[in-house]
Amino acid sequence: QVQLVESGGGLVQPGGSLRLSCVVSGTFYSITAMGWARQAPGKQRELVALISSSSINVTNSVKGRFTASRDNTKNVAYLQMNNLKPEDTADYYCHAVVTKTRGLAPDNYWGPGTQVTVSR
Repeated sequence: QVQLVESGGGLVQPGGSLRLSCVVSGTFYSITAMGWARQAPGKQRELVALISSSSINVTNSVKGRFTASRDNTKNVAYLQMNNLKPEDTADYYCHAVVTKTRGLAPDNYWGPGTQVTVSR
């Protein structure tokens, strides 16, 4: 069973910073990609960052403020969020594309989410 668990969310004032972490655990062959998505109240889930073996991309609305990274040795992904704005308030979800057995197609997995609230 593959599990993803996020941590690092919380309440922060505008202009502040938070660092989200996501740990992938369980038995699997490889992780192809990891990423972050967020869902604000009443809105659709949107992709924030995607980390593949060859590139790291973040959505335009967070460029220059959010940095995504990954530690392959620990199966951990990070999302460093700086200069946070009220519009960044959302539940943040970690995503991983995982191959459980060599030779089989990968599957998508999601964490339960961590809440980020940006407010005075």
